[in-house]
Amino acid sequence: MLDNPDLYNWIKALHVISIIAWMAGLLYLPRLYVYHSVAAKGSEASETFKVMERRLLRAIMTPAMGATYGFGIVLLVLEPAWLTMGWLHAKILLVLLLTGAHHFMGRWRREFAEDRSTRSQRFFRIVNEVPTLLMIGIVVLVIVKPF
Repeated sequence: MLDNPDLYNWIKALHVISIIAWMAGLLYLPRLYVYHSVAAKGSEASETFKVMERRLLRAIMTPAMGATYGFGIVLLVLEPAWLTMGWLHAKILLVLLLTGAHHFMGRWRREFAEDRSTRSQRFFRIVNEVPTLLMIGIVVLVIVKPF
C-alpha cells in the first residue's frame, strides 16, 4: 500500500463520495422517466421533466461517473495487487454493466428530449431496479471479497 495512509484514505473517501453521487442519479433518473412517460408530449410537465433529466445527467451523473472511475483507477495504482484478485474482476464487470445502464439512460433521455420515447411506465419501473441490484453486488464484492 501507499506510504502515506492519509492520502490513500482521502482518495478512497473521494471515490466513495463520487459513487454515492453517481448512484443517486442512477436511482433517480429512471424514476423521473416513470413520471415523464405518462406526461403529455409538449405539456408543461413534460418540458419540466426534460430540464430535470438533462441537468441530472449532465451536471451530476456523468461527472460523478468520471470521478468514480478516476479515483478508482488511482486506488488501483496504489494497490496493484488487487488486480490479481477475483473479487475485483467481478466488481469491474458489474461497474461496466452499471456504466452501460448509465449510457442507456442517456439514450432514453435524448428520446424524451425529442418527444420520441415510446417505452412504458412499467418498463422504467423495472429498469429502476437494475442499478440497485448491481450496487448490491458491487458492495458485497468489495466488503466481503468472497473470492
